Amino acid sequence: MSIQPTTFERGSEKYRTKSVWSERGRSIAIFTATMVILIYVLAPVAWLVSSSFQSEVEIVSVPPHWIPQEPTLENFDAIFFQEFEEVTYETRRTVDPAAGGYIPSTAKDLLPSMWNSFIVSVSVVILNLLVGIPAAYAMAKIRFWGRQASIYTILTTRVIPDIALVVPFFLVIKNLGLLDHVMSLIITYLAITVPFTVFILVSYFESLPDELDKAARVDGCSRFQTMINIFLPLAVPSLVAVTLFAFLASWNEFLLALMFTQTIASQTLPIIVASFTSDFTISFSFINAAGVVAIIPPVIIAIFFERYIVSGLTAGAVKG
Repeated sequence: MSIQPTTFERGSEKYRTKSVWSERGRSIAIFTATMVILIYVLAPVAWLVSSSFQSEVEIVSVPPHWIPQEPTLENFDAIFFQEFEEVTYETRRTVDPAAGGYIPSTAKDLLPSMWNSFIVSVSVVILNLLVGIPAAYAMAKIRFWGRQASIYTILTTRVIPDIALVVPFFLVIKNLGLLDHVMSLIITYLAITVPFTVFILVSYFESLPDELDKAARVDGCSRFQTMINIFLPLAVPSLVAVTLFAFLASWNEFLLALMFTQTIASQTLPIIVASFTSDFTISFSFINAAGVVAIIPPVIIAIFFERYIVSGLTAGAVKG
């Protein structure tokens, strides 16, 4: 004697089947959207790396070659060894860019400008933390008159577009006698990075219990000791996030560097890379090779601190 499933059991089975298909459909949709976004983000980087190993003939071919058919290192050789060769108008005019072997006259300046960018970026990171950490701790844990106004004033400075600040910055730098000096970039970049640092760290410090501050004070710690020994170890994710932001903002900045620097003594990487497009002619493969060299330090730093980035940027966003 067979027992037929009841209407309730059949309905329950249909619901489970529908739920399974719904879950699979959602997973497929999420996976598809993720892959589309991933391709959209990584495709330009993949082309940058691939084309840096291609000749001019191959790089302009239709359809494009995502994998170099005849890989070459001549562009990277030019970057690292060209400074030992003399590049003049006469020597450049005889070179056919489409045949390869062409390099801009400013190629020898790429590595010195990269060193300038590194000096500026590291200096901005250090000074940014030295200024931003005490300011954020004071605003988060010390109750003083005008505290909220100070926070809002600092945040308001980031609403102003950088282009509107060029003239005031230029006048300040000129009066200080720092034109065509890396210090001009360090000073102006701090005005951009410090407000963001204070905003992130204030939010994080406010999310930490006030009892930690009070307990440290009862144990005899000064404000400075409390900040260094208690709050900074807990704020490592946020510190990594603001460090990465300050480094990348300084490394990639173009407008202020264009206004305040004139010679290779102070020019940074974005300025020199941009100059490659205004020479006798344009070598796309060489520009892309320079781009690969330019992204190596930020990529290394981002990979090294990857596990802190998301947690640092979201720290203090939700208070429990």
